[in-house]
Amino acid sequence: MTLTAACAEHRFTLTHLAAIGSTNDEAMAHLRKSGAGDHWVIADEQSGGKGRLGRQWSSPKGNLYASLALREPCPMASGYQLGFVAALAIYDALIALGVSPHHLSLKWPNDVLLDGAKLSGILVEGGTLPDGHFAAVIGCGINVGFHPEDTPYPATDLAASGVSVSVPDVCAALVGSFRGALDRFDQGAGFGMLRERWIKLARGIGGPLTVRQSDGVLEGIFQGLDAQGKLLLERDGTVTPVIAGDVFY
Repeated sequence: MTLTAACAEHRFTLTHLAAIGSTNDEAMAHLRKSGAGDHWVIADEQSGGKGRLGRQWSSPKGNLYASLALREPCPMASGYQLGFVAALAIYDALIALGVSPHHLSLKWPNDVLLDGAKLSGILVEGGTLPDGHFAAVIGCGINVGFHPEDTPYPATDLAASGVSVSVPDVCAALVGSFRGALDRFDQGAGFGMLRERWIKLARGIGGPLTVRQSDGVLEGIFQGLDAQGKLLLERDGTVTPVIAGDVFY
């Protein structure tokens, strides 16, 4: 199935570009200009790809760079939960492409791991449209044909792991799995169900974890997620919810 056909089947519109600065920026510009959500912006390469915490996302041709523009996908206060929606959608797309679930796991807050190395990253950005409605953009990067070497956490790609698929095939699978994940999320009402599934697929629950934050480092035992999706870290017998940080096993 072509990407255009996949988008039409799953009730999305599409902008497919050869090159762009940032698909996230283009998706937010689309929302601000038209006000219309359920729109994918996909580029073959990016010159200004963005990762979490202001990092650059290396984006030469050969991997997937896609951003989904959404209008009122949930209350603004729950917008960060869209990262879990995206992680599960990417997981399901990879399964549909033939990747064994035994090799996949999820890493808080929103990474997908293949054999313990980072295969995919997610960046959720939000804002208010001119008409006052909440808008969110979910940026997804999936390493299909290559991966960067100089990363704080080990990375990998599908080809390096023996999975031979094309970028268009990955895009089409992701479009389909995203529709299912958004329907189950149900504008936030279904987050509890998604949270339980995320926990079952997460790496490292019950084991030691380090969380690096801008003002220091936290170490403890990973005890899952709270009802809102915050990481639960047990330290000296006390369980602390963690809102943000980089996780290392």
